[in-house]
Amino acid sequence: MLKAKKKEFFRRLLTGQLDELLGKNSRTTGTVADTTEKSQDFTDQATQESDMDFNIHMKERDSKLVVKIKEALERVEDGTYGICEDCGQTISEERLKVRPVTTRCIKCKRKQENDEKLRGL
Repeated sequence: MLKAKKKEFFRRLLTGQLDELLGKNSRTTGTVADTTEKSQDFTDQATQESDMDFNIHMKERDSKLVVKIKEALERVEDGTYGICEDCGQTISEERLKVRPVTTRCIKCKRKQENDEKLRGL
């Protein structure tokens, strides 16, 4: 369980990341619509479509991160933030600072990744 000072630190860190993502998404809402103009040049058209695909991918990625941040903020509030969902041990502060949305300690995360490699995921 995090002490009040650390809890506030991570709440601010997560809230700052959330605000940044939401602000970024509101600034880029016109990006996809702006690139729909067809060009006479096939190379320009291919570049525009590639850029549009990239922007869509980034928006999807950001949307998933927004959900993870909101879930992490809920864990901060209910007192389960910083507790590994697999083993129940405390997640190190260093790991939480690097990956504040994590739900696993480094040992369990490595195990999960190794299991995924073995299954070919």
